[in-house]
Amino acid sequence: MSQECSYGRWTISSSDESEDEKPKLDKPSSSAVPAAAQSTVSEPKYTCSEARRAALRRQASPVRYSDPGSGHPPKVQRSASQEDLGWCLSSSDDEVPPESHPKQAKKDVGCEDRTSLSPQDGTAQTAASHRLKEEAQDRDETSGEGQDIWDMLDKGNPFQFYLTRVSGIKAKYNSGALHIKDILSPLFGTLVSSAQFNYCFDVDWLIRQYPPEFRRKPILLVHGDKREAKAHLHAQAKPYENVTLCQAKLDIAFGTHHTKMMLLRYEEGLRVVIHTSNLIREDWHQKTQGMWLSPLYPRLIPGTHRTGESPTHFKADLISYLKAYNAPPLQEWIDSIREHDLSETNVYLIGSTPGRFQGSQKDNWGHFRLRKLLKEHASSIPQAESWPVVGQFSSIGSLGADESKWLCSEFKESLLGLGSPRQPTGTSAAPLHLIYPSVENVRTSLEGYPAGGSLPYSIQTAEKQNWLHSYFHKWSAETSGRSNAMPHIKTYMRPSPDFCRIAWFLVTSANLSKAAWGALEKNGTQLMIRSYELGVLFLPTAFGLDSFNVKRKFFSSHQELTAPFPVPYDLPPELYGSKDRPWIWNIPYVKAPDTHGNMWVPS
Repeated sequence: MSQECSYGRWTISSSDESEDEKPKLDKPSSSAVPAAAQSTVSEPKYTCSEARRAALRRQASPVRYSDPGSGHPPKVQRSASQEDLGWCLSSSDDEVPPESHPKQAKKDVGCEDRTSLSPQDGTAQTAASHRLKEEAQDRDETSGEGQDIWDMLDKGNPFQFYLTRVSGIKAKYNSGALHIKDILSPLFGTLVSSAQFNYCFDVDWLIRQYPPEFRRKPILLVHGDKREAKAHLHAQAKPYENVTLCQAKLDIAFGTHHTKMMLLRYEEGLRVVIHTSNLIREDWHQKTQGMWLSPLYPRLIPGTHRTGESPTHFKADLISYLKAYNAPPLQEWIDSIREHDLSETNVYLIGSTPGRFQGSQKDNWGHFRLRKLLKEHASSIPQAESWPVVGQFSSIGSLGADESKWLCSEFKESLLGLGSPRQPTGTSAAPLHLIYPSVENVRTSLEGYPAGGSLPYSIQTAEKQNWLHSYFHKWSAETSGRSNAMPHIKTYMRPSPDFCRIAWFLVTSANLSKAAWGALEKNGTQLMIRSYELGVLFLPTAFGLDSFNVKRKFFSSHQELTAPFPVPYDLPPELYGSKDRPWIWNIPYVKAPDTHGNMWVPS
């Protein structure tokens, strides 16, 4: 069906469901690659989305930009208004929550380059050569020097909030960042076993991120794959006798296992890492990603009668979250957590688990969990109605015909609560700033247009909620040197009107969707959540403060008596200009080149 509107003219496919509310495909991702491309695109090692497949195709076979006026490619960084970039829709009828991400189109070896092998090249020699290339690429990855990492962890950072390292930016912007190899390093502890909770896995790549001495230690992969996708993941894991799998139950349609967490058991204790990256190379390469690292939790000494609970109730909440899986392989991890002292934890856990919740259970998960914690533990603030709410995310679900259906009703109300007694209803006037990359952000990114494979906002969803785009602000992260590293991190916070203080800060796997946060049913008596999500909430009261000061340079050392909070992007956020458009993955951009001289033609 052909239609026309502000985005141009396109043909709408048979699919109009939200990316966040679609099930993951039950086929390996290459199954949807056109036959013509099969000779040059090999099957990825992990199941991924239609948006990701489009990025994969364009990296394997880029569409070069040619300036119609000169016959020569223009300068790569030429500025162009986004209304001139070209808007028209490609056909797509199987969209899923994209979580794997492309690299830039320049010649690199790795997940993308492994797709350049043709099927007929599947000889032992080719496989061996490919493995050598992957290992060489692993060696080239930016990971920290041992002493630098040790010093960073030893400096008493009270928040333990970090960004991942980014290839292609100035070294000073990676000096306080972590690669997955750093997290799994012996510097963090002598690993005994680990559990990896995630959405997307490249098992071969993941194993290589562990140091050689830990690669045969037991690893549990907690996933949400079903049917063919599950079989594909099992095939990935089969060569590794130490890898076992645990399938998270997803009984409500369109739900995903989106949580990203590591449980690391050491000879010396236990560590929890809650983060935003898939376990694939692309997510640890040129994306802006975040993580919280727990302290090293020591074992409880038998006979001391200590519970090991923290003032934030983190231990009990983590056990409750793991119990919600109702999965026998997680029992040993529940038991292990019980045996350790988590009393030094100063963050609150906010999780989502699939289900329909009523009564007091409603407050256990999703945005109602955030509402409860803010009401009970956040400090009251005078004139709170002038304190904005900021949401920053990489994917957007269907939010309804207008703002009153969910965004500015139940969801915003949960983000507005500050302390008890309840704030007056006037706080609903608090400004709402949503940060989501524009087309220009993606075009000028380190990866170029293929970075948009990890920003799966579809034209089908966007056209049903044009009202939403008036809230959008550009991605800018000069403070952390990551303006050109597209965000896969998700954060929410409540800054002061001058953006110098914040009342709270949340880093999470949860995007802006009802599937992730939950939506009320039955006249507000029931909260329905589709997906698993997990994040940590930083509240000033847990640090003996009324509010956090904002750290203006993310990686700078601070001289203040009280440590400021390192917000990873620029404040205040900049509203979209009249010519800015949100990135939409499944329409072409052909009127200006990206940083690699290419156009975006997703189909």
